[in-house]
Amino acid sequence: MSTIHAYAATAPHKALQPFEFDPGELGSDQVEIKVTHCGICHSDLSMLDNEWGMSQFPLVPGHEAVGTVLALGENAKGLKVGQRVGVGWSANSCLHCHECISGDHNLCPTSQGTIVGRHGGFADRLRVQWPWARPLPDALDQAKAGPLFCGGVTVFNPFLAYNISPTARVGIIGIGGLGHMALQFANKWGCEVHAFTTSDSKEAEARQLGAHVVHNTKRDGMYKTIVGSLDLILSTINAPLDIPGLLGTLAPKGRLHVVGAVLEPLAVPAFGLIMGQKSVSGSPVGSPSAIDHMLEFSARHAIAPVVETFPMSKVNDALEHLRSGKVRYRIVLVN
Repeated sequence: MSTIHAYAATAPHKALQPFEFDPGELGSDQVEIKVTHCGICHSDLSMLDNEWGMSQFPLVPGHEAVGTVLALGENAKGLKVGQRVGVGWSANSCLHCHECISGDHNLCPTSQGTIVGRHGGFADRLRVQWPWARPLPDALDQAKAGPLFCGGVTVFNPFLAYNISPTARVGIIGIGGLGHMALQFANKWGCEVHAFTTSDSKEAEARQLGAHVVHNTKRDGMYKTIVGSLDLILSTINAPLDIPGLLGTLAPKGRLHVVGAVLEPLAVPAFGLIMGQKSVSGSPVGSPSAIDHMLEFSARHAIAPVVETFPMSKVNDALEHLRSGKVRYRIVLVN
């Protein structure tokens, strides 16, 4: 097979440089994808900085890749050459463990991340195991779809996993790369949507994205105004949380669900859980089936990330823009 041309970092905190590698023969269960677009996720920065201690260098980031199928291994199923597909955080799972057989491939104990020990989508081509290359519905814009495959399914999955009612009151913490998609999903799900932000400047846009009520968490006594009212709070940020305050806003049997990778331990008071039979939980990205549900839901309700685009050749400029915190709300690299 021909050489793959990519952008890689040779060490933590280093700029990306052009990088070429020979991927070898296509595996029998693999799909090779011509990458046309690739989103940049904050997890790419975490991996580039080795924030989680599992990065291997040279590192080719990129796990929100969209493109067309170039080639299929002999055992790859359900896809055809030329078909539009997307890939998210996961690139491989064993397909035989209890979790995989149950449909929870994303919880497979031996699953492989697209950029964990393998080269990702900041490249002209990408290879993954066939179940993780999901068909892109015709109604979705290929230029905007990339972030749905990681950030999108991450915030959509809890609605599926916990059978959230369309009459539920749902709070979304953070109006950023994850939160702006969560607002859209919660609104179209039918929920009463509460957005939590630290900036009044985001109120108008939060309402446009689907929030019915916007709360500024910097205001004294804010949590007291909604005590016992929310059925689900979805935290999309990677900053410390006021757990006692948030638990107080939950209705009986309410759930605080964390998808933002907060590095500090969560200080959860036992009585905050016991009184009201409340829960604190978390989840990673979704299974192939969850991704399909999310894509179908997005196509039906015209849900899409708000994106800024950069040429793939300007990847370092794009990463610096993300580090600056000024992105509204996701970056997509264009090949």
